[in-house]
Amino acid sequence: MKITFWGAAREVTGSKHLLEVNGAKYLLDCGMFQGHKSVELEKKNRDFLVPPSDIKEIILSHAHIDHSGLLPYFVSNGFRGHIYTTPATADLCSYMLLDSAHIQELDHSYADRHEIHNEKVYGTPLYTTTDIPAVMERFVTFNYQHEHKIDDNISVTFYDAGHVLGSAIVEIHVFENNTQKTLLFSGDLGRKGLPILRDPTYVEKADFVVVESTYGDRLHDPVKNMQGDVEQAVNDTFKRGGKIIIPAFSLERTQEIIYLLHLLEDEGKISNIPIYVDSPLSLNLTQVFQMHPESYDMETYQAFLMHQDNPFGFGKLKFVRSTEESKALNGIQEPCIIISSSGMCEAGRIRHHIANNIENPNNTILIIGYQAEGTLGRQLVDKEKSVHIFGIDHPVRAEIRVLNSFSAHADKADIMDWLSHIKGVQKLFLVHGEDDQMIPLKDHIQQELHIDNIYIPSREDSIEL
Repeated sequence: MKITFWGAAREVTGSKHLLEVNGAKYLLDCGMFQGHKSVELEKKNRDFLVPPSDIKEIILSHAHIDHSGLLPYFVSNGFRGHIYTTPATADLCSYMLLDSAHIQELDHSYADRHEIHNEKVYGTPLYTTTDIPAVMERFVTFNYQHEHKIDDNISVTFYDAGHVLGSAIVEIHVFENNTQKTLLFSGDLGRKGLPILRDPTYVEKADFVVVESTYGDRLHDPVKNMQGDVEQAVNDTFKRGGKIIIPAFSLERTQEIIYLLHLLEDEGKISNIPIYVDSPLSLNLTQVFQMHPESYDMETYQAFLMHQDNPFGFGKLKFVRSTEESKALNGIQEPCIIISSSGMCEAGRIRHHIANNIENPNNTILIIGYQAEGTLGRQLVDKEKSVHIFGIDHPVRAEIRVLNSFSAHADKADIMDWLSHIKGVQKLFLVHGEDDQMIPLKDHIQQELHIDNIYIPSREDSIEL
């Protein structure tokens, strides 16, 4: 048995890990490399470590594009196996992948209209909307904690990762050379106590563990601070007569902030203020959330569903679909909340809302998610005095408020706690992180959990298990 790290190795995007067993090849995740368009990024997404037709099966941990986004590209280039995942992840992918394809089509159209001729960056889209049905036909789903045999030599069990709806910790039992070994892949781990979803599941035993390390050397603000932080941000801005602009990832973060605003309104803790969710994708994904109450934690279930209420719909909330409705939000003069994607402010309608509101000191831009290096969101977090949007420099006069309690990724304490429950670890691999997070985490694990064989693989590193 051999594992090769194809993506999310010393970086936090492009999750793909190739597992070879008895000559057959299996892929854990099939993520797109995301970031600023560049020749290097385009090459990483288009280059195959092995031809997709050689991959027998794909096992998918969750629906985020950095874990699922190359599925259509693999299928269109010869992959003919199954894609194993949870029911909620498959439902989310039907919208996430379609949106990813649509964005690529728009980027290509924009390059044509503006005569941007760098084909290495703005060439043919990786895939288009017409490629998505063929991908969805390949999904095979099964629920948490049900072992499923996917081949003569391999069985898979999913456990709740608590990261986003349907996210899974993947346990793989491999039968090779008359022995059984267990490989545990964390996917992206969530945090204990997050709104809506259950906590990550502890797993008792594994021979080999591949664990994410996005925040391996950082402690988040406590989850319990979320509600109070949002309450204060809303009320402070309302008193100034301003708008609250919230860049939010369409999957999970939008649903979390809607849920918290619902709670605050029910408890009378925020002013009577209109709330707009300006993202067609967010509306579609929120409908998927409503379809999967089995994934809710008991608190959410009791607070809403047992009272026949909808946690993602209430009086002052309006979902905005059309471009015309989105543009009309710019004309609103009174206080309101606008939630829009993308979460890092790199694409979508949020850039228009920031451009139209960033120069007003009464307004607040509320950052509630991870902002990668080089993104517009990161410039705001870093307190840049001016930002460049649609070819125009905008002085930053609005309040930039960052809430670190919202992260859906496990921090150092969460990762250490989860790992501490796993017995019999022979080799541990740190992925989905950058060196400044992974190297200190490796030291913490060695010192506190006494696991010695810890690897920080680079892209394309192969290791025999």
